[in-house]
Amino acid sequence: MTETVGSTATPESGNSADGDELSRRDRKRARKAGDPDGKGGRKRDKGPNIFARTALFYRQIITELRKVVWPTRTELTSYTTVVITFVVVIMALVYGLDTGFVKLASVVFG
Repeated sequence: MTETVGSTATPESGNSADGDELSRRDRKRARKAGDPDGKGGRKRDKGPNIFARTALFYRQIITELRKVVWPTRTELTSYTTVVITFVVVIMALVYGLDTGFVKLASVVFG
């Protein structure tokens, strides 16, 4: 009989000699996937009741709104002016193209 040299079933490699225990790599993947025990099949606990989750949701909304950098009145006025001007220019462009296409169609089709 010959002895196997360089077996992969070593503690350093994370491979177990007995097949019934998960390898270290498989347990790590399971933890990343949200299964801390690596057993699989368990549903995630929802946590507190619906009212507590709703209150937490609204608290998080308020926290995020506090992080927003709100524009000053002059910035808001300038942004609004730029947007309205852009919309008017695009409307004029579309109107001009539409009028041109109508005249072109009347020339081509009589």
